[in-house]
Amino acid sequence: MPEAAPWCLYLLECRNGAYYAGITNRLETRYAAHVAGTGAKYTRANPPVQVLASRTYPDRSAASRAEAQLKRLPRAKKLAFFEPDVSPLPAKRGEGAEGG
Repeated sequence: MPEAAPWCLYLLECRNGAYYAGITNRLETRYAAHVAGTGAKYTRANPPVQVLASRTYPDRSAASRAEAQLKRLPRAKKLAFFEPDVSPLPAKRGEGAEGG
C-alpha cells in the first residue's frame, strides 16, 4: 500500500494584499487551481500572487487544526506561525522567553 502524501497548510498573498490560508496534500496543484480561478471562491475574486509560506503535517486532521489556529491569529502574526522556532500552540503559563 503506498504511503499517503503529507498534508500541507499554506498561506497565499492575494492581488488585493489579503492573505488566504488553506490545506492540501498537493500544494503545487492546489496553487495552480487558485491561479486558474478554480481553487476557491475567494481566490477567484482575489487571485493569488505568491505562496508566502507552508508547513507539512502528517495527516488531514492535524493540518485542519493548524489551519483553524492560523485563521484565528491577527494578520501581523500569521507569517510568524510558519517560522520553525515558533510553536503553533500558545505557551503554557510559566513557559516563555528566558531572562535577559
